Amino acid sequence: MSIFGKIASAIFGSHTASPVTLVGATPTAAAASPMSAAAPTAPTTMAAPLASRPSTTPAAPAAATSKPAVDVAAILDGIKAKQSEALEWRKSIVDLMKLLKLDSGLAQRKELATELGYKGDMGDSASMNVWLHKQVMTKLAENGGIVPNDLKH
Repeated sequence: MSIFGKIASAIFGSHTASPVTLVGATPTAAAASPMSAAAPTAPTTMAAPLASRPSTTPAAPAAATSKPAVDVAAILDGIKAKQSEALEWRKSIVDLMKLLKLDSGLAQRKELATELGYKGDMGDSASMNVWLHKQVMTKLAENGGIVPNDLKH
């Protein structure tokens, strides 16, 4: 399992085995399902229901095929409350990984950076860590997590 997959599994639970591909895979799986469900009802309901369906149909399959939105901050704060070590998961990728009981060593963070497409200098671990934290928060949000905007940007 990827490093991000381990992070997401620790937060979302073991039901999301590979969250990095969840975003890419969900629309195609959802697109096939609504087409077959919408096609039989379209001819009988005519234009008015069709006009309302496009705005609601994309949201419904996403909710049905993926897990309900998960409050990432609440989960992480809950985990933090049970630990004696003061970990600043909101600011530090190292502390986030430690909080989730994952190896936060430089080699693991470099692997995570490669996995998430980091283009900067991996020798500059401070810059890489800042990028990683924001990228992980953004990816968690893309995969059904509710993440405060200040943690994504």
